[in-house]
Amino acid sequence: MHNAAFQALGMDWSYELLDIPHEELASAVHRLHEDDAAGANITIPYKISVIDHLDAVDPEALRARAVNTIAKVGGRLVGSNTDVAGIQAAIADVGLAPRGANVVILGAGGSARAAAVALDGAHLTFVARRPGDADLPGHVVAWDDPSWLKQARSADLLLNATPIGRRDEMPLRPNALPREGAVIDLVYVKGGTPLVRKARSLGVPTADGWGILLAQGARSFETWTGKPAPLEAMRQTLPQ
Repeated sequence: MHNAAFQALGMDWSYELLDIPHEELASAVHRLHEDDAAGANITIPYKISVIDHLDAVDPEALRARAVNTIAKVGGRLVGSNTDVAGIQAAIADVGLAPRGANVVILGAGGSARAAAVALDGAHLTFVARRPGDADLPGHVVAWDDPSWLKQARSADLLLNATPIGRRDEMPLRPNALPREGAVIDLVYVKGGTPLVRKARSLGVPTADGWGILLAQGARSFETWTGKPAPLEAMRQTLPQ
């Protein structure tokens, strides 16, 4: 997606995937200070721990307490969170007005924190595997607490901020899907996750990870380059 954007604007830049072991995170981030680097995206499991290796973090990422984009600004490495913009785009797609809405968020990591920022003003319930360790702006329940399934059924929005869905799996039973609300899944797989496919089959408004990926990718591109993102060139690289 980013390489297509660079090509569309005639930029001699490249975007590469690097699989970084935990013990090499600090050195990988430090590498971004070099002249041939402009920035990076950060994904699971480093969205929170990477903050310790940055020179500054912008206000939105501070609120989320998670970083997924690093840009070099005046020689300093500055962290931001473009997941927030991507999730805001998805919220608009499903027609939700966050203020006062009842929202169930599956997960308690960096993506869930970004979702909380994007859903400012909503009543949030987080479903976490270790609720005692979760420091989140809302009510937190355990995965094995059946009460959240009832909340999901009556929610205005169910948002999956876990990796569940990359394989043929759903994070909850189909009968727990919102009856009158919407579903947003941050996971992106070709053809849609099982959660998105099932919700669509039931007529539930949905937004999937592909649209979120495009929106947050465009924000990352603009942060690195200072140029408007060529959205159509980027969109054409995504599965239809």
